[in-house]
Amino acid sequence: MDPAEDQWHGEFPEYSDSLDVVPQDIYAALGPQADELMASVDVDVDELIRLINAETTMLPPILDVPDDLSGDRTLAAPQPQTQTAESGLVTAVKKWKRTFLRSAIAAVLFSLTGGGAAAIAMNKSVTVDIDGVEHNVRTYSSTVGEVLEDEGITTGEHDTMSPAPSAAVGDGGKIVVQRGKLLKYSVDGQAQEKWVRGVKTLGDGLRQVGAPMSGKISGDLNSAIPAEGMSVSIQTVKNVTVFDGANAPKQVQTTAVTVDELLKEMQTSLGAEDAVNMAADVKITDGAQITITRNGVTVVNKAESIPPPVEEIKDETMDKGTQQVVEAGAPGEKMVTWRITMKNGQETKREKIGEQVTKEAVKKVVKVGAKKAPNPPISDGEVWDRLAQCESGGNWAINTGNSYYGGVQFNASTWRAYGGTAYAPLPHQATREQQIAIATKLRDARGGYSAWPGCAKKLGLPR
Repeated sequence: MDPAEDQWHGEFPEYSDSLDVVPQDIYAALGPQADELMASVDVDVDELIRLINAETTMLPPILDVPDDLSGDRTLAAPQPQTQTAESGLVTAVKKWKRTFLRSAIAAVLFSLTGGGAAAIAMNKSVTVDIDGVEHNVRTYSSTVGEVLEDEGITTGEHDTMSPAPSAAVGDGGKIVVQRGKLLKYSVDGQAQEKWVRGVKTLGDGLRQVGAPMSGKISGDLNSAIPAEGMSVSIQTVKNVTVFDGANAPKQVQTTAVTVDELLKEMQTSLGAEDAVNMAADVKITDGAQITITRNGVTVVNKAESIPPPVEEIKDETMDKGTQQVVEAGAPGEKMVTWRITMKNGQETKREKIGEQVTKEAVKKVVKVGAKKAPNPPISDGEVWDRLAQCESGGNWAINTGNSYYGGVQFNASTWRAYGGTAYAPLPHQATREQQIAIATKLRDARGGYSAWPGCAKKLGLPR
């Protein structure tokens, strides 16, 4: 065999377009195991061709020859012919060889071996699986593509095949074909289309493309997807809150796509003066809130803060008037529902009709000083006793209810301003000495006893 033949038969060639059986055809028919099979019966390619062409080998005629060439089935004396006729002849020759040559070779090998392994090796059992449906075939074909072609199975650009068409196939082999089917689907009006493979039912197809499986689906999930594909619409489930005028909020679960569809589903009609916070063609989303304003009355939800409760713990080790935060606490939250009456776009009335705590407040814990402050030292107590006698009759614990307290009649704001709460919340609750200490601060700040003008004049005290 020359080097050229070595090259083409090693590349697993196609059938030749020659009317004669040539070595290329033998290698195409036997496939990658050609040399091994011929060696097993001790015959070379030329001898095998001679045996095929012998008078004892009955070969069927070449069919489907174009009329222009039907009188001449050899290439010995070619005549001018049209390109179409030549192409038709080549097609007919190759089809004939694919159909009959393997069986002819098998017959020769069988006769040489008396039914031996060489002929048997050519006849293979192969399983063909198309979309999960399997059937077994007996074949002399050597590749996946040839087996499918012999069975009349064609594939499209969206189909998948395993192994590849050029892959060799042996006895007991399996070929899997998955048909591509176009699945057109819309989710809440949003159209999409994808090719699915290896699926039996609509449910399988929707799962493969990741489409929603709940809600309102126009097709039966258990129905088969036909070869030409199918279309389906999906309306997902949404949880919606509807505020209709002065009515309590209504929780609705719906597959409606738009606001208009939802209102029709709820059999809700609108008056001439009513309004909806969304346009009729707006698509609904999960968690949407739809508010219908009727006759100027509407219900709204408003998130409000809940101040943390305060727990006070008295601490005898801390001075009165002092505090220490033990736990800061945290404010809570609540959703308050208000009924609002509007007139000409202005709010005329607001009523709280309900509230729901959405987050509990965490209490604040504060230590409050309970230890009595020691009496401050005083050096002019006699003067202050005279002033107190004039102001309150000398009663340091007096509280007449006129907003003035204690011996020298402080008001609460002055008491706080000069630090009196360090001793007690109000002046009359403090001791004589403590009241005198705060009064001294007030006198020194003003440069005299001007805070007590009447008694200071009466007693001759500097103002």
